[in-house]
Amino acid sequence: MVYENRYSFANKDGIYKDDAFEVNPSWKETLIIFGKNKGAIFGVIFVLFMGVLAIWGPKFNSYTYDQVMMDAQNMPPRIPGIEKLGVFNGTIKGVDMYQMKGMEDTYFWFGTDALGRDLFTRFCQGTRISFIVAIVSAVLCLIIGVSYGLIAGYFGGLVDNFMMRVIEIINGVPSLVIVSLLVVVLQPGLKSIIIAMVISGWTDMARLVRANTLRLKASEYVMASKTLGTMIVKILFGNILPNLLSSVIVMAMMTIPGAIFMEAFLSFIGLGIPAPQASLGSLINDGYNHMMMYPYQMIIPSVFFAILMVSLNLVGDGLRDALDPKQRRA
Repeated sequence: MVYENRYSFANKDGIYKDDAFEVNPSWKETLIIFGKNKGAIFGVIFVLFMGVLAIWGPKFNSYTYDQVMMDAQNMPPRIPGIEKLGVFNGTIKGVDMYQMKGMEDTYFWFGTDALGRDLFTRFCQGTRISFIVAIVSAVLCLIIGVSYGLIAGYFGGLVDNFMMRVIEIINGVPSLVIVSLLVVVLQPGLKSIIIAMVISGWTDMARLVRANTLRLKASEYVMASKTLGTMIVKILFGNILPNLLSSVIVMAMMTIPGAIFMEAFLSFIGLGIPAPQASLGSLINDGYNHMMMYPYQMIIPSVFFAILMVSLNLVGDGLRDALDPKQRRA
């Protein structure tokens, strides 16, 4: 729907004329502003590219992430077509490892590790695990934080004081310490990492929602709803929450790269996904152990991980600029 505003103006002859101008809906204007941000568009494209690899990447070849091939240990990357350019051609210090082992018709796009497992398949599997951890933990932090913040901000008083003291206690301990201890107690695994990250990750969302709820609960439309006897749940989620969506969306988007980084760090120090499963952090850790002899095992996942983190932050910054009314007026 496009809104039309009419106005009158005087031309050079002093004759007044009516004219009209179109006002784009809020969502359309947000998309226009977001689309003008080249960094954010690059971030979206790269994140989608990584998402495609995470979902369909393992189907691009016949290997599995846990398939051990002892006759193909530490094979360098070899990609059909690109090998003719002199890169990713399966050579180490000028020696064609594929020809030496009689594997001329075999291609490992990212090479193999010390157990002969295909690193491209493990990379795709690891990206999938990292996305699952990040998205699930972000959604749970969103649900808990929004609900907690709405209740604390709306009721205020003793309820607000008690709920804020709980958040201060949680924030008093570094999140890395909380997550590490919980993962050790719960045993390393996908569920343990998600639970640990949610326990320490919802507080920022709750404080943001609580601060905005304190401001909005005194607005005229909320006071009118109270006067009409509207249920508290409907006021919170029907009147207040819709006015917080822009801030909530930006905060949730900013939570995802932090969750991916935390999962990668835990996997890097050995508290993440147990073998033979893989994540971006565990792949970087495995490659680090063979950095001197086979640098590609660490460089490839590290480069993709770095670009992914930058892309997610660019998308978050783009959403913040597009959804922030002050930025829009500027």
